[in-house]
Amino acid sequence: APLSISSYFQTRALPSSGEGDCSIYAKQPASCIMCTHLLYTMSVDISNPSALSSSLNISQAGEMPVSGLQTWALSLHCGPYDAEVDLTLRINVSLSKKNNTSLEFRRKKICLKEKSYTSPEEVLVAASGSTSGGQVFYAAIGCACAFIAAIFVLVVAYYVRDKKTRRHRDPLQESRGLSSACSMERGTGVGPAQTFLSPETPPPASAASGSSYRRLDDRPSRELHERIQEITVQRCRVRLLSIEMEGTFGRVYRGSYHEEGASSPKDVLVKTAAEHASQSQVALLLREGLALYGFSHSALLPVLGVSIEDRSAPFLLYPHTGYRNMKRFLLRCKLSSEGPPRALTTQEVVEMALQAAKGVQYLHRKRLVHRDLAARNCVVDDDLRVQITDNALARDLFPQDYHCLGDNENRPIKWLAIESLLTKTFTTASDVWAFGVLLWELTTLAQQPYVEVDPFEMASYLRDGYRLAQPINCPDELFAVMAYCWAMSAEERPTFSQLIICLQDFHTQLTRYV
Repeated sequence: APLSISSYFQTRALPSSGEGDCSIYAKQPASCIMCTHLLYTMSVDISNPSALSSSLNISQAGEMPVSGLQTWALSLHCGPYDAEVDLTLRINVSLSKKNNTSLEFRRKKICLKEKSYTSPEEVLVAASGSTSGGQVFYAAIGCACAFIAAIFVLVVAYYVRDKKTRRHRDPLQESRGLSSACSMERGTGVGPAQTFLSPETPPPASAASGSSYRRLDDRPSRELHERIQEITVQRCRVRLLSIEMEGTFGRVYRGSYHEEGASSPKDVLVKTAAEHASQSQVALLLREGLALYGFSHSALLPVLGVSIEDRSAPFLLYPHTGYRNMKRFLLRCKLSSEGPPRALTTQEVVEMALQAAKGVQYLHRKRLVHRDLAARNCVVDDDLRVQITDNALARDLFPQDYHCLGDNENRPIKWLAIESLLTKTFTTASDVWAFGVLLWELTTLAQQPYVEVDPFEMASYLRDGYRLAQPINCPDELFAVMAYCWAMSAEERPTFSQLIICLQDFHTQLTRYV
């Protein structure tokens, strides 16, 4: 009886790490023991050979075993830069000239560049190796070791001293300056017509150092690759239902995800890119979308899973429990088509601001700077519970909030602190500035900040002391909190611990009279 090759091939796909094996064998029926030899040819096509290379541990043409199992491997090696590469593996098996069977396997490989660092010891050894004298060589090694040991001792001493100082610091003394401002009487804040801070009311001091903090999207390539592997889900378990938001290349879907072993699917939000999105846009979506992965807090919305399939854009899955984008929610409150607009009370605004402040405080304790804190990067449900999200696709979904100042980088210019505008410095203090703008968005139902100011003039506008005006019906105490967040010097802005104490005190005053 003739051998039906297509019925007996079994393959195992390459794993996502880039190296693996494909096993192909044929099970022959008893009636085909004397079949002719199976000849095979194999080829690998790569869309971008400079970014990805491959190697086989067997020849590309030969005789295929007809009994038993022989394992072979196709190894993939990433090149020196980030890229998304299409790979096609073609296998032709011939029984005769007229009986050919062709197999074709397609795969998409994402290569992420890994940074390499040279240690000081290696540099010193290489330099000393060029000298001719053995004594000079050993002396250089000794000096290098002594220098490294001295630096290590100084770092340990500084860490111990800083930890001891924070341990014995009086939290009441730390927050005394801002707490006193929370209890001031109405009528002492800045009036509605003013658009700048008065020099007679200086903000309190705070140690807002961010030199040892990581940015929200500052993840090493190796760590990002490991995170993708940890939360990868099968595409067949994800179902897209309807489009929630859509930009030029990005889309947010409402969908469902049927987790393995679960009795019923769960509702999710899916962030993805359109088919015409570039490789750099897809890479940016992954890098920013995985920024909050691994963090757990009631005021944070981290990614739930990632699905990467061949020839399609990746899916980023987020849990969906009735939350919606905060900026769109605030605009809907102001421009409601169903009856009169919904006005948020001052108490509700303060409660929402407290939740956001606690979420950012948690990130800062984990030594992470958000860099793009705004209503567009928060979600809220019908009970006004707030969660902070990453900024994946924010530039595409809210293009009016981002501007390019000639440096080929879209930034949220009107949410940035003065030092972030001038020197691109981002610290915990710059997050405090952005929180002040977020609080202003809450009280104005998502009005555009500095709508009358040209983005190219923002730096000089802020340098001259001008700030956002006090919103209508905004209490003086609440506007004073915003004003403290916009202090010119980063060291004079409050910490989030101080902001939380201040907002809690003001919330207590509000509930006392309700």
